[in-house]
Order: sequence, then C-alpha cells, then structure tokens
Amino acid sequence: MSTSPPATHARDVRATWWYTAVSIMALQVFGLSVWTLVVASNEPVPTTVLFLIGASGSTAAAVLLLVRYWREPLDDGEATAGRPVWPLVLAGIASAILVGATGGSLLLGTALAAQSLCLIRWRARIRIRLVLLLVAMIIAAWVIEATRLNPAGHMSQLAALGLLVAMLPPVSATSLWWWDIVRELDRARRAEGRLAAAQERLRLANDLHDLQGHHLQVIALQLELAEKMLARDPAAAAQQVRLARTSVDEARRGTRELATRFRGVPLPDELANAADLLRAAGLRVDLVMAPDAADAPADVLGPVVRECTTNVLKHGGGGWAALSLLRDRGAWVFTLENDARSTGGSGGSGLAGIAERVESERGAVETKHDGDRFRVTVSVPEDVVS
Repeated sequence: MSTSPPATHARDVRATWWYTAVSIMALQVFGLSVWTLVVASNEPVPTTVLFLIGASGSTAAAVLLLVRYWREPLDDGEATAGRPVWPLVLAGIASAILVGATGGSLLLGTALAAQSLCLIRWRARIRIRLVLLLVAMIIAAWVIEATRLNPAGHMSQLAALGLLVAMLPPVSATSLWWWDIVRELDRARRAEGRLAAAQERLRLANDLHDLQGHHLQVIALQLELAEKMLARDPAAAAQQVRLARTSVDEARRGTRELATRFRGVPLPDELANAADLLRAAGLRVDLVMAPDAADAPADVLGPVVRECTTNVLKHGGGGWAALSLLRDRGAWVFTLENDARSTGGSGGSGLAGIAERVESERGAVETKHDGDRFRVTVSVPEDVVS
C-alpha cells in the first residue's frame, strides 16, 4: 500500500487546481439549483425536500472526491490503493438515484451518477473508454426520457438545462485530465531543475577529481624522490620537499579558482534566476537592473541575492516581489521588497551573516518592515573588486 505524502504544488499550479475544481462544482451546483426550482414548482413539499437531500448528498460526494483527487499521486497503480474511494462513489450514486427519482428525470439521475464515476483518477486508457460509455448512457437516458417517460413534461421545455446536466460528466473528466497534464508538467519542471543541479555537481566533482588527482600524483612523486635522496644528497631532497610544498600551493589555488568559476554567476544572470524562481513560486515579480549591472561585485552581492530570495520563499507568504540593482552616488545598491504576511519575513541568521560580509567590504545592509511590506537594501562601494 502506498503511504507517500501528497505531492506539493507550486502556487501557480494550485491556482490552476482551484480554477478547475471551482468550475466543476459551479456547473454542478448551478444545474441542481435550477432543477430545484423546477421540482419545487411542480412537486409537493416532501418530494422537494427529498430532492434537496439527494442534491446535497451528490454535491458533498463530489467535493470529497475532488479533495481526494487533489491529494492523490500521479503514478498509475497508486491512485486507489488503500484509499476509501468507493464509499464516496456509492454515496454519490445513491444520491443521484434519489435526485433522479424525486425530480422525475432519468437523465438527471444518470448524469449525476456518471459524474461520481468521472471524479476518480482512472488509468489513461480506462478513462477515455469510461467517458465514452457514460456519454452514450447519458444520451440514451435523455432519449428515453424525452420520447417515453416524460414526453410532455417540464423537461420538454428545459432542453438547455438537460444539455447542461448531460455535459457535466464529460466536462468534469476532461477538466481533471487537463489538471493531470498540468501536474505532470510541474513535476517535469521540478525534475529538470534537480537534474540540472545534479549534472552541475557531477561536472564539479569530475573537474575537482582531475585537478586534485594530478597534483596529488605530482606531490607523491616529489616526496618519494625526496625520501630516496635524503641519505646521499640532503640538499636535493630538501629541494624536492620545497617543490612538493609548491605543488600543494598550486593545488590549493587551483581548487579555489575552480570553486570561484562555479560560484561566480554574473549578477544579471543571478537576478534573472532569482526572478524566475519567485515567479515559479507564484509571485508577481518586477526586476530593474542598471545597463552595466554586470560590473557590480558578484562575489559580494551574489550571496545577498540568493539569501534574500530564499527568505522571500521561506518567510514571505505574499503575492509580489520587486528586485532592483542600480548605481547610486558611487555605490551599487541592491533592493528587494515584498509583501511579507508573516512575522518571519525579516529572515534570521542568514541576513546577519550577509551583513557581516557586506560591512567587511565597506558596505551597508538596511532592513525595514512596514506593515506587510518588507524591504532589504544593500549598498556596496563601486570600487569593491569582484
């Protein structure tokens, strides 16, 4: 039995889900509301009450099925394992039968029963076949009702309402199918990001292995020569030891240069990446950069950009952010502002560490929390060497 927690979704993906779920439920509630008025005007009060009970049960079952659909994993074979889906489906079908019987409509009962079946995550091949079968059943129920069961009743004057009810199951199924595609794309996007990070780490590991392997081999040979020459030529042995120490310095310098090359992302790229990351989290982002922003000290401001972006993602909880990097009176000024809706928006030891580093370069860090607006301003002199 699968016990994996529900997949997390980015804010923009969650917005797509809410649009999908609300659209489905609005269509169902609207159809049932209009039908309630029809039943109330044509049937006695007890029948209307029973109809309302059935409509409420059908709506509640649909809501619970949608909640379950949201929480399910995407992988085939895990969707219904160990999860109580069929009691909800049976409750929805029973409510549909009650609605159809009290409302005097075979079409309405069939469509609502089909709706309960369409709110299950079926395997891809099963889903399309099931939807086609249910559509055929709905059409058959509509024809039977219009020609035999109720040819002169209120349904003959409500063809548009009948079409609305008949379209509810296929519309729900296709909407949820589209939601699955959106989730799959979101999962692929996150997997691509993890893969890119893993490839970057692998490339760094390979380069580090080649660099250190070469220097360590040279150092080993130099020390081996020094050991062999120590007894008969101490001066030459000492020279080999000095060469080994030089090789150690070269290895250290090469490692530092390698780390700098992997760490040294130009500031315009750093800011663009931060803006993309915030947008991927569902925020509206404004980004302003000076034309010569690439000249700003990336070693100092790059960690500031990353730390501030992390703080917005961890503590902000808002809907927008604004980033800027501009020259102002002989200094580079980086500003990040967002609507921090939680008390953690001022963000902790990370910014304290950044402040220490910036101040060591004769810069300054200023934070300001005004209501739900939080701003970080970092200024660094132009003459700081990147």
